This record gives sequence, C-alpha cells and structure tokens, in this order.
Amino acid sequence: MTDTLHNLLYGFSVALTPGNLLYALVGSLLGTLVGVLPGLGPVTTVAVLLPLTYGVGSPVSSIIMLSAILYGAMYGGSTTAILLRVPGEAASVITVIDGYEMAKQGRAGPALTVAAVGSWVAGTFSVVALTVIGPVLANWALSFGAPEYFSLAVVGLLLAGTMTGGRPIRGVAVTLAGLIFGLVGLDPMSGQSRFTLGEIKLLDGIDIIPVLMGLYGIGEILYNLERRKDQDFKIAKIGKLMPSRKEWRESSGAIGRGSVIGFFVGLLPGGGALLAALLSYMAERKLSKHPEEFGKGAIAGVAGPEASNNSAVTAGFVPLLTLGIPSNIVAAILLAALMMQNVQPGPLMLKEHPDMFWGVIASMYIGNVMLLLLNLPLVGLWVKLLRVPFWLLGCAVIAISMIGAYSLSNDFFNVYVLAISGIVGYVVRKADFDMGPFVMAFILAKLVDNSLGQSLLMGNGSPMIFLTRPISACLLILGAIYLVATIVIALRVPKPPVLADLPAE
Repeated sequence: MTDTLHNLLYGFSVALTPGNLLYALVGSLLGTLVGVLPGLGPVTTVAVLLPLTYGVGSPVSSIIMLSAILYGAMYGGSTTAILLRVPGEAASVITVIDGYEMAKQGRAGPALTVAAVGSWVAGTFSVVALTVIGPVLANWALSFGAPEYFSLAVVGLLLAGTMTGGRPIRGVAVTLAGLIFGLVGLDPMSGQSRFTLGEIKLLDGIDIIPVLMGLYGIGEILYNLERRKDQDFKIAKIGKLMPSRKEWRESSGAIGRGSVIGFFVGLLPGGGALLAALLSYMAERKLSKHPEEFGKGAIAGVAGPEASNNSAVTAGFVPLLTLGIPSNIVAAILLAALMMQNVQPGPLMLKEHPDMFWGVIASMYIGNVMLLLLNLPLVGLWVKLLRVPFWLLGCAVIAISMIGAYSLSNDFFNVYVLAISGIVGYVVRKADFDMGPFVMAFILAKLVDNSLGQSLLMGNGSPMIFLTRPISACLLILGAIYLVATIVIALRVPKPPVLADLPAE
C-alpha cells in the first residue's frame, strides 16, 4: 500500500504540470461539449481526434486529454437528457426516463445537481479502485506467457461478441470479420502475405485509425445528418439547483449502488456505460419502496444510472492498462491511441511507462473535480450550443477526419480507407449493427496471432499447451462454458422484445 501511495504521488507530480493540467481541462470541457451535443458522442470524438493528438504535447498529455474527453462526455450527456429529453450520448438514454419528468415538474435543478454529484462520487470511487486493483492485477499478469494471453484474448472476444443485445450469432460473425481484417498483411512467423488481394499497400496491414474514424466518425455523422432534419428543442427551466433533504436521502444510496454496479460491469468485456446504467436503473426500481414512482420523476432513477455510467467508463481502464485487453469499444479506441504513441499497455507498462500509467490515473482525480466545478455553472452555455446547426458540426468533423487520415502517413490510401469505412459505418448504423466486437477483434487480432504462434512453438506444435498450463486451461474452459450456455439460451428462450422508445411526454 505504501508503494501504491508513493507511485500515486509520482502520478500527481506528472498530472499537475501546467501542460498536463491544461490538457485535462481541455479534455474535460471538450468531453462535456460532445456529451451535450446529440450525435457527437465520446467514441466519435476520440476516434476523430486520434491522429490530431499525435505529436501534440507528450504522449502522456494526449492520453490524459483523450481520457478526460471520455469521462467528461458522461457528465455532459445528462444535461440535455434532463432539460431537453435528448440524450447527449448513448448511456444517458436511461437518465431521460426520470430526468425529463423531473424537469417537467420544475425539478430540473436538483436532477442536474444529483447527476453531477453522483458522477463525481462514482468517478472518484472507480479511480480509487483502479489505483488499488491496477498494480495488483498487473503484478499477477507478469506470470502470463503467450498461452495465457491467447486464452485471455479469446475469452474477451467471446464475451464481446455475445454481449450484443440478444443477438449473439450476429455478434460472433462480426467478431470473426474483425479478426480477418485485423490479420491483413504479412504473417509474422512465415512472412507470407494474407488477405492482401495483391495490393502492395496492404502488406503492412490496415491502419486502425482511419477505420475507427470512418466507422464512428463519418458513419455516425452521415446517419445523424439524415435523421436530424429541422429538429427543434424545447428547453425546460432549471430553477433552483440544490435538492431537498429528502431528495439527497433518496439519491445517496442509489449513487453508492450505481458506483459499485458500474465498476464491475465496466470490467467485463462487452460491458459499458449503457449496460451499467440500465442495470443500475433496474436495481433501483427493484429495491425501491415506491417502484411506481419510477418513470414519473424518481430522483433515484437519475442518480443511480448517472453514477453507474461514470464508474463503468473508468473501470474499463483496469483491464486496458494492466492486461492490454480492452473491455469495450471506448477502451479499444484508447488502446489504439496508446499503440499510436508506441506505448503497449499491459503488465510491463508499470515498469516501462510509469509516468503514463500513474499520470493518467492521477489526472482522473483532477479531471473529476474539474468537471464537478465546471458542469453546473456552465449549464446555460452548454444548452445554448444546441442552437448550432448540426450540418455545420458534421461538415467540420468530416473535414477534420480527412485531414487527420492523410496526416497519419501523408498517403491518400488512408483517406480511401476512411471513406470506405465511413460508408460501411453509415450502412451498419442504419441496419442497427453493433460494430464494437468488430473493432475489438480488429485490434486484438495481432495479439491473438502472435500469442498463438509463440504458444505453438513453446509446445512443439501441439495445441495441448493451452490445456496443460493451469491459468490458460481455466480461461478456455470458462469461455467454452459461457459460449455453450449463451447458444443454448439463444435457442431456447424467446427473443426479448426490442427496447421501446423513450416514454412519451
């Protein structure tokens, strides 16, 4: 514990430098902004900004800013969800249910305050847990060899591919497609080309950055430009900000439970802020003495989900930084950002890049305080930004994406990849496909490939090495049990009804 505190102090010495403080502030403000603006979620923004952060400041500064964008967006999404009945990002869709009802009753101020305080409490709780658990998990992972990493990556892909809203077969297919595209290029063992179709530029593989920018930047913008035609917003009055004692009592337990639920959901591959918020809302409704109030302005229905989605975002950093395995699409994009900075997350990151590991963690403590202090005073400004035409924002994002894609290697080939990925992103968005498993598989493909080859060399070509090593065998057995159970449930249980749209006013 003493070593952890010493390392955390070192992290604060990194995070509190003027440059890193500025990047944390910029990331927090930008994250809140993209959380407020519907259609510009954290995934889209981070994907678009990835190439622009390369070479801007130090690698630590760029990751601090990208991290601040992610948890800042969780704060900002609640503002429009409560005041306008428009979720700024996906996880805030649950907040809309009771948040907007509170606003219609003249209680928008308490809802916004509870959302901000709950986000701060949950964010701080999850950062403390990351501080304590991270080094322990990283030290344990030092005993991992190639077989253990292969098994861990396979289990992670199984979980990510099957956590797709009741459509596991589609998720597995998308995951396999991601693996195929991630393996394009030269085989590291034999030097033979794979899936290149004779194209020389593909020998080095497909760069993940323009793919991410296309799928989650261009595709999302095109989808929202089509969907948001002449959309007008009716803003609810904020009123007094401070909740009553009764509202504090009703929300305090929800904040605590949401923090815990969100943290554990965020650790799971395929888990994320939206799933955490939904589970928190269901738990609060189940535990409430007055469940009939939910959907009609229950403050616990705002406090729990808002705490849970913030906790889940930070929890995703645990497997990312300590194992090098992303637990969701947000973590997968951050993994790409780290790799672009020539930083390989995992158990060796603590020794090779302690400034990055502890600096990012310390910056989260600082960023959460910044967001608490900035969020409520600037509510009026955030809402006014909704009057900016979305087509203008969309055109700016597309232009930035094209410049960023070209600047990666000064090659128009990346712009072509961006354009194709953007079209694919738009089509799959229209078809309601979840591309998260594709991206995670794309990023993990090389880890799976390299660890498989190294493992077979260690075992003289025999795959039994995966079953003779205890940790690897346990991981594969758990993954097989989970996969079989998922298939059986999908075949026997009737398909659940699609989640209805938000309740009408």
